[in-house]
Amino acid sequence: MTQPIPQLSRRQMLQSAGCGFGLLAMQNMLAGNMQAADKSIISPAIFNPNPKVKRVIFLFMQGGVSQVDSFDRKPKLEEFNGQKVPFDDARSIANTRTRGTPQRVFRSPWKFSRYGESGLEVSDLFPCIGKKADDLCVIRSLNTEGVAHGPSTLFLHCGATVGFRPSMGSWISYGLGTENENLPAFITISPSAGNGGARNYGSAFLPAKYQGTAIGRSKDIKELTKIDFLTSPDTDVTARRRKFELLQKMNQMRQEQTAGDDQVEAVLQSYETAWRMQHAAPDILDIEREDAATQARYGIGEKATDRFGRQCLMARKLCEAGVRFIQVTYGDDTANPAWDQHSNLEKHADHALATDRPVAALLEDLKQRGLLEDTLVWWGGEFGRTPYAQDNGTGRDHNPGGFTIWLAGAGVRSGITYGATDDFGHHAIENRVHMHDLHATILHLMGLDHTKLTYRYAGRDFRLTDVHGRIVEDIFA
Repeated sequence: MTQPIPQLSRRQMLQSAGCGFGLLAMQNMLAGNMQAADKSIISPAIFNPNPKVKRVIFLFMQGGVSQVDSFDRKPKLEEFNGQKVPFDDARSIANTRTRGTPQRVFRSPWKFSRYGESGLEVSDLFPCIGKKADDLCVIRSLNTEGVAHGPSTLFLHCGATVGFRPSMGSWISYGLGTENENLPAFITISPSAGNGGARNYGSAFLPAKYQGTAIGRSKDIKELTKIDFLTSPDTDVTARRRKFELLQKMNQMRQEQTAGDDQVEAVLQSYETAWRMQHAAPDILDIEREDAATQARYGIGEKATDRFGRQCLMARKLCEAGVRFIQVTYGDDTANPAWDQHSNLEKHADHALATDRPVAALLEDLKQRGLLEDTLVWWGGEFGRTPYAQDNGTGRDHNPGGFTIWLAGAGVRSGITYGATDDFGHHAIENRVHMHDLHATILHLMGLDHTKLTYRYAGRDFRLTDVHGRIVEDIFA
């Protein structure tokens, strides 16, 4: 017998539809996610629950700092300056106009000086960082994938040049969780909208709660401490609480209907974290509470260093608050990444002026507070630059074959250099460190086994280092 169709009032229909649209929205948020890891037991990826490194600050120099103009002095550039020498690399081979054509050797416009007991040679671009030479572990033999900013930037963050992969910060958040329940485990400060954009701090197929929380995406300095959509200026605290409680009740009803689905639980947790952040984050992000001497040390209030100084000071505060992975991006805009000087290498000086003092202040501040004992600072870009002048001009092209990054702090030896490029600083030739190796090494320092930090998606196990990655034990303290 046919059952009669129930008659709904207009109010009942809207209520039902409203909940239905809400559930559709939730299902859309959860689409593609797999079961979340069981955090009630120690993951097999955690081989050391008490590692030396508890958190990482990644200072991303977007665009590619020239290694031969910063931390990898090459006397041959002086000797052969202006002479034509054949250089074979992926970039020149791909250019049909210049393929096989000898390129003009381009010496560095900056002098180098030795610093500290280590005698580290640092160019005049970075005198403040140079004074911290004995705290640095400089790796001069990095090499990576991709010759354009987009693929190389994605590879640096996600371990792949294409596709939909979780970022390194998301993997760390997934593997270790957060030290502070009022803050996310992964925060990115002033991320770029270009060259991968949100994918560089996204969780991809990992549960959404592991994605990075972006702070200060606007160029407006007043917006630097703003977390998008965290609060609504149009409603007061009481109204926001009622809205939050109603939303959580609806989500809990959905969880009961799905028999305790871990994915729904992940969304519930993310909303709860957001609610707690509304109260905790403003105080942590308020750098005006820092004393005048501290702000001055970072260069806050001075035109050249004000913005990046604020970003670095904010990173220290987040580090102190227990955030696992903090990324600080220095960049111009999506069309012209900061350090990307193809035709005007002298512009490197402007970017060095903006970053050198704040970075040195961050290292000093962390050290004075005892935070450098369990924090790893990573400085570098997505690739380096060529030792020859691009198109016989006054700039350098991209160079993924050999470049420099440095680490400082917990877990690594200080006052050393590791690896080397050839006589011209073009290709890494000694103790080569691939970007996969760097990822594997940082995860290891945090107590994570990169081969076991996996997530099953679309029928296969994924990991940050794919099927690669060598742990560079020679740099361990």
